[in-house]
Amino acid sequence: MTRWRKLLQIAVLLLSIVLVAPALGQERVVYGYKVINTYPHDIGFFTQGFVFHDGHLYEGSGKLGLSTLTKRTLEDPAPLMSKRMSDRYFGEGVQVVGDKILQLTWQSHIVFVYDINNFEQLGTHYNATEGWGLAYDGERLILSDGSATLRFMDPETFAPLGSLEVTLDGNPITMLNELEYIDGEVWANVWMTDYIVRIDPASGLVKSYVDLTGLSGLTQLGSSEAVLNGIAWDAEKRRLFVTGKHWANLFEIELVAQ
Repeated sequence: MTRWRKLLQIAVLLLSIVLVAPALGQERVVYGYKVINTYPHDIGFFTQGFVFHDGHLYEGSGKLGLSTLTKRTLEDPAPLMSKRMSDRYFGEGVQVVGDKILQLTWQSHIVFVYDINNFEQLGTHYNATEGWGLAYDGERLILSDGSATLRFMDPETFAPLGSLEVTLDGNPITMLNELEYIDGEVWANVWMTDYIVRIDPASGLVKSYVDLTGLSGLTQLGSSEAVLNGIAWDAEKRRLFVTGKHWANLFEIELVAQ
């Protein structure tokens, strides 16, 4: 896909969201946000995967020659553990499954499996599509590939279990990127936008979305590619964290119905 075609798709997506917003009524809730806490984030990270697990943040960063997997505390961005990928791999989404953590690659069709305790590589899986985001509903992995399709994968073998198309008022929502599974919904960053869509995993319908317009203005941006990407959920304390590629901060936010 050419750069111009991608930009056209993004423009159409943004227009569709803006046009349906006034007519959402009671069928769909639109959320804004309130910043609860601000924490430091490594501005050098091209954030592709973002997970909160057992009191720590796990982050997958992309770019050829710079892709890493890191573990850190919320308050301190200095890694407690870090693993750098081979220079030939462009790292993508990450997800914890039991005592393992999985990391996608963008176009190499490889999923790396690591021991969560020491980041020792335990194996790999084959992924037939591009790898973008990864979530886990407790039974199935949920994979995005930049299209409007979410794919359900076996957490042990990465074998496909099914798929669905994500739609908003009958229109497919493409560019689904980093994912998080929260209270029975799949939350997805929409690449190069300020929106997070909340998806019903049974139907693929977007029943609400979060407008994070203005959040990037509250942090230092490290490049022209510094866009919103990264959703992490602390299920125990019910805290929601978001960040972006090449952002100097991550934010704990509270949703506000508009």
